[in-house]
Amino acid sequence: MADKKYLVIVESPTKAKTIRKFLPSNYIVEASMGHIRDLPQSASDIPAALKKEEWAKLGVNVDEDFDPLYIVPKDKKKIITDLKSKMKDCATIYLATDEDREGESISWHLLELLKPKVPVKRMVFHEITKTAIQKALKETREVDEKLVRAQETRRILDRLYGYTLSPLIWKKIAYGLSAGRVQSTGLRMIAERERERMRFKRSVYWDIKAQVHPAADKKALFDAKLTSIKGGRVAGGKDFDGLTGKLVDDKKVVLLDEKKSKDLAKNIEKAEWKVTSVEEKTFNSKPAIPFITSTLQMEANRKLGMSSKDTMRTAQRLYEEGLITYMRTDSPNLSQEAINAARNMVVELYGKEYLNPEVRQYAAKQKGAQEAHEAIRPAGAEFTHPDKTGMSGRELALYELIWKRTMATQMKEAEKASMTIKIEAGDAEFSASGTRILFPGFLRVYVEGSDDPEAALEDKEVILPVLKKGDSLKAATITPDMHETKPPARFTEASIVQALEKEGVGRPSTYASIIGTILDRGYVRKEGSALVPTFTGMAVIQLLENHFEHLVDYSFTSEMEESLDKIAYGEEDWLKYLTKFYKGKGGLAKKVEEQDKKIKPEESRTIHIMKDGKPMDIKVGRFGPYVVEKGEGKEEVHASIPEDIAPADLDPEQIKELLKNQANGPTPIGTDPKTKEKIYCLVGRYGAYFQLGEVTEENPKPKRASLPKGKDPKTATIEDAIQALSLPRELGVHPETKKPILANNGRFGPYVMHDGNFRSLKKEDDLFTVDLKRAIELLSEEKGASRRGGKVLKDFGLVAKLKKKVQVLDGKYGPYIKVGTKNITLPEDKRDPKVIEKMTEAELASIVLAAAKK
Repeated sequence: MADKKYLVIVESPTKAKTIRKFLPSNYIVEASMGHIRDLPQSASDIPAALKKEEWAKLGVNVDEDFDPLYIVPKDKKKIITDLKSKMKDCATIYLATDEDREGESISWHLLELLKPKVPVKRMVFHEITKTAIQKALKETREVDEKLVRAQETRRILDRLYGYTLSPLIWKKIAYGLSAGRVQSTGLRMIAERERERMRFKRSVYWDIKAQVHPAADKKALFDAKLTSIKGGRVAGGKDFDGLTGKLVDDKKVVLLDEKKSKDLAKNIEKAEWKVTSVEEKTFNSKPAIPFITSTLQMEANRKLGMSSKDTMRTAQRLYEEGLITYMRTDSPNLSQEAINAARNMVVELYGKEYLNPEVRQYAAKQKGAQEAHEAIRPAGAEFTHPDKTGMSGRELALYELIWKRTMATQMKEAEKASMTIKIEAGDAEFSASGTRILFPGFLRVYVEGSDDPEAALEDKEVILPVLKKGDSLKAATITPDMHETKPPARFTEASIVQALEKEGVGRPSTYASIIGTILDRGYVRKEGSALVPTFTGMAVIQLLENHFEHLVDYSFTSEMEESLDKIAYGEEDWLKYLTKFYKGKGGLAKKVEEQDKKIKPEESRTIHIMKDGKPMDIKVGRFGPYVVEKGEGKEEVHASIPEDIAPADLDPEQIKELLKNQANGPTPIGTDPKTKEKIYCLVGRYGAYFQLGEVTEENPKPKRASLPKGKDPKTATIEDAIQALSLPRELGVHPETKKPILANNGRFGPYVMHDGNFRSLKKEDDLFTVDLKRAIELLSEEKGASRRGGKVLKDFGLVAKLKKKVQVLDGKYGPYIKVGTKNITLPEDKRDPKVIEKMTEAELASIVLAAAKK
């Protein structure tokens, strides 16, 4: 009946707003704001009646069938009250939380807390479109108790693991450290890769590169590479062991050094260069499968530079806005609706010649993948073109990535032709390879990213001149080329997700939190895109490997995931599983009790590293990593290791230097002309820095300044120091607030600051020359706009006169123009939204050009 009211509960306001559009006005849509109750996070969360109970600190009563203690956080109590109030007038309640275990759990907790007396229906959908919502209203079900139990078991398991192991790590290494079930396994992968880099020994090998051309055409230059000498294959990168860096079999290849390669280069200068064979073959390449959670995270990291956490957060917004299907899925399956939408759009945008004759459908490779779920794709029976989403910044970039990948699945294969030319020059043989794209097919829309830059070149054309056997060539340049073998690459967010997935550690929905947690805890840091373990992280994983190896074993962690899946399917008893894990023979509780007596704190705080055959012992203390030298009859000398030095990059010579400087005391590099105080270049926990004067009782904190990025402390000059110590620079006052604007250098690079607001300088900005006008432009950006994209007031696209993309964005200090990477404040008379809306390209260009002349 029309006068009846119905309550629909979702997790977020954005999701509520989108769903509201597809429901009649008598449906009230409210948000729970995520989880409404959880295990206690601190002692203050524990109810007064249970504070004396020892088990309450753990949050799980392990002696009473692992009964969890759930509490409602203070900020959620008002939400529960509001929901109860709205529920009174409703005939039915629809629980419309996400369709995964987490969403099922939220629905169950709502049911437990609200205790409704009216019918309750579980409403599930994998996209927020009118069709999907209306279908979900008709095809409701009950809350799935098995899914809830699986999620609860996971939550209890993680609490037992973390709360039982973490106190032990506090005692043995340092207070505040912790362990987590899947995070520790992820950390182990990163630490093992660092150890591989430590064991690696660089090898040098040489080859020769030549630029050649047909004898009759000097302009048709192409590259050729030495492949063999007198029939013996020349050693290349693939002939060296990837883990040790050593040549695998020196009897099978010819290893060139500098002298041999240069001698050979001279010998073949006057040789006759002739084509000995030309081989051409055609082949096809297929598009990548549709996105699942893990591959979306990998690709967004490779192509957009987004972290796993940012990817999932952005995808969540796209889902809640009704633009994509549910983003936590391990199935690449596409519905018939999706296939039809993609195929129709391919024909519309590119023509029938680009449409694959047969429909492509995909199935999951992973065990336990839920085939009922779909891949991550644009929502609906008709895909929204990226240009019509109304999105900008990261949301638009990620949506476009998903749209392109889905479109590519229904497009024809790319047809290519590869050509290989063999060339003879005296005793040497060279080879040249080229690729032509005969028909681009899906490459018209999408090229999959790669962690390997060499592999990324595969979809690029390299055109070779038309040649045949016996043709004469001329060498324009002959260049001996030195190469060094490279240690195994450190994991990036993309490659660690790939490795976790391969080992069956965690689930796609947990990868972002695994990476986020080890970064937040300081066990891993980012160096560019690489994930580098810190010395603290190495110490934690060393303790776990030495005393709880089975807990960080990949197969053990993978088996745990399989057990949780079985609990979700009703194939395994959750209570028996938890009892065995925690209280059984060799269970966690007993194991921790036993190891507590055996583990020596001093040993746990010492990381044993072998580099170039020399052992190094690194200590982890309250203030970071350090080394100790014991002299005969002397006191111990302690020297801090800068945190920006990776464990595999530390060598015995650096340690020797650090200890020497600490033992001898600092040597000044010069004197400040103004204060006449000595200036030192020192190395501390956070890296190298300049210091004005010495530490004394009267001056316990002398002025310090970080070395400019890339500057070697050994070559730093007094001029560098004076310039760095001149910071912060006052650039002037802000025209609106009349408060000063400062430029300074910090741990995370150069920045400008005003009234508590900070903005990083861009690559093109110089810390010592940036002026007031530029600082105001940077400060006018919404915080994080360079990463997220601010609110777009008007997008002009590519402006022909400026040859750049231009947008008008809304910043903290009002509207501004973004031209490429440059920001320009709008004149006062142009700031009204109505004026901006009517602004023409010509008016915009005149403002930009006038600002450039000032």
